[in-house]
Amino acid sequence: MSEKVKVTIDGITIDVDPGTSILNAARQIGGDIVPPAMCYYSKLEGSGGKCRTCLVKVSKGSEKDPRPMPKLVASCRTGVMDGMEVQNITSPEVIEARKGVVEILLINHPLDCPVCDQAGECHLQDLSYEHGVANTRYEFERRTFERIDIGDKIQLHMTRCILCYRCVYVADQLTDGRQHGILGRGDASEISTYIEKAIDNDFSGNVIDVCPVGALTDRTFRFKNRVWFTKPVDAHRDCPTCKGKVTLWYKGEEVLRVTGRKDQFGEVEDFICNTCRFETKNTSDWVIEGPRQIAHTSVISANHYEMLPLPVIKQNQALIEANKIEFDRASKI
Repeated sequence: MSEKVKVTIDGITIDVDPGTSILNAARQIGGDIVPPAMCYYSKLEGSGGKCRTCLVKVSKGSEKDPRPMPKLVASCRTGVMDGMEVQNITSPEVIEARKGVVEILLINHPLDCPVCDQAGECHLQDLSYEHGVANTRYEFERRTFERIDIGDKIQLHMTRCILCYRCVYVADQLTDGRQHGILGRGDASEISTYIEKAIDNDFSGNVIDVCPVGALTDRTFRFKNRVWFTKPVDAHRDCPTCKGKVTLWYKGEEVLRVTGRKDQFGEVEDFICNTCRFETKNTSDWVIEGPRQIAHTSVISANHYEMLPLPVIKQNQALIEANKIEFDRASKI
């Protein structure tokens, strides 16, 4: 077994395996020092290095070479070295650079959060709230696209896309044939399907789960409800195609949508098939495990769904006993 290497991030030292990225080392520490990531996805090979939101400052390269790195680096693509020292939230330079990155991501992104199905669980929303600026310096016309259906259950709103490539990697690594990708170059780049093609495979719905914004949405859930009015519940079923471990989103007794279970970093724990996602929306199809644990910082946790709901009308035991006595007397008469 390889020896551990020591890395210090924002003053906190941790021992990690050689080859671990700075981002994953920070995730092992947890808390506020974890850099945000819009394109990196630990379950997808080759992801990362696109959005630049995870920039950090390496103030000490290693014990052997203590010189700092001359520029900010993408933590998802930079491996740790023994003795490395990294600054994230403790560096004003990183905070300022992250504001610039967020400004670039929002250049073409529309301000339609009130009507977007991703609102409430959108990573770009959180990022813009924490690091966004009040005004933009962009003076040119924003590019816009018409919404298109790239499958019978998936809708693409390219205007919201930030070109993180996650959906492309999902299609490459989970399916036999990818039907969509990045077309064009530079500011003309866009996600689209090949001519007269549509996404149609057993795992196509996972592009919805991995999308960090509202560019790829579930057509069966569009405009049905806001996520903070729904109740997430963990459930599973015996599925021959996938592991069948999902989160059911309830409104009353109705299952509005089914998604893969996501961890604290917003990444799906196990990818699920389209049968589990779209075709089994009855409680009788599932074995219910219990309420989903939601981070207290999420708007979804506002209603404290981890607790069982209290009865609306409290039972008065004295009144119940008196009614029983009167009922017995009336029965005898």
